[in-house]
Amino acid sequence: MANTETEGVEPLLRLRGIKKHFGAVEALAGVDLDVPAGQVTALLGDNGAGKSVLVKSIAGIHEPDDGEIFWQGQRVRVPSPRASAALGIEVVYQDLALCDNLDVVQNMFLGRERLSGGLLDEDEMERAAAKTLAGLSVTTLRSIRAPVASLSGGQRQSIAVAKAVMWNSKLVILDEPTAALGVAQTKQVLELVRRLADQGLAVIMISHNLNDVFAVADRVAILHLGHMVGEGKASEFDPQRVVELMTTGRSTRQPAAPEALSQATVYSGELGKD
Repeated sequence: MANTETEGVEPLLRLRGIKKHFGAVEALAGVDLDVPAGQVTALLGDNGAGKSVLVKSIAGIHEPDDGEIFWQGQRVRVPSPRASAALGIEVVYQDLALCDNLDVVQNMFLGRERLSGGLLDEDEMERAAAKTLAGLSVTTLRSIRAPVASLSGGQRQSIAVAKAVMWNSKLVILDEPTAALGVAQTKQVLELVRRLADQGLAVIMISHNLNDVFAVADRVAILHLGHMVGEGKASEFDPQRVVELMTTGRSTRQPAAPEALSQATVYSGELGKD
């Protein structure tokens, strides 16, 4: 699954020594993380591991107390969600932030509507939405003018992702993108996640489902009580090693042999829901 073409290239996003406290609670304890373009990085961890805090630090919701953030090789500050979006970082949260009473096009342009002569340019927005959806091979929609309330869970997730990538984004962060989806819808969403990376975007995927992780991820990064306890190619891990790192912060298992990946789908547990 790994995209070897990006090896040796400066990561799109590089975090070094990221710390975050909330009062006496240490949420992040000097976290390092590399996020390459063109790859899916799965961010894993048990409850309270720090996944949400780390993502919110990248998204400008929490500013780190210490540490450095490098974007395309340049050190940056991300003091607000607006600053994060300006860099090209978009987050699709688990609640998707879609409005059921609006149609697909209206949702994709919500807050960023295009105007012509002081009026909404419905035709231009419809064309742009259709182009984005086609580029991501989202083909299951009956109509892009269908109300979002009428869509399936997988279709809603696809719309939320398409909305995120419309605005020249370079990094898309997905929070539990397959939660509560059936088998067919999960497959549809994972294929979409893979297409994002294949089109050159960096993807961070938070997931508690190890089947999904090993199906789509190029890299894994594992947090335990605010510490990064495992990071590397997905091929270096197997489900048992991931579970040990998530739950205890250490593992006695050696990096996985290539054939271990063929066993990954045997594991059906769901862990680390943050």
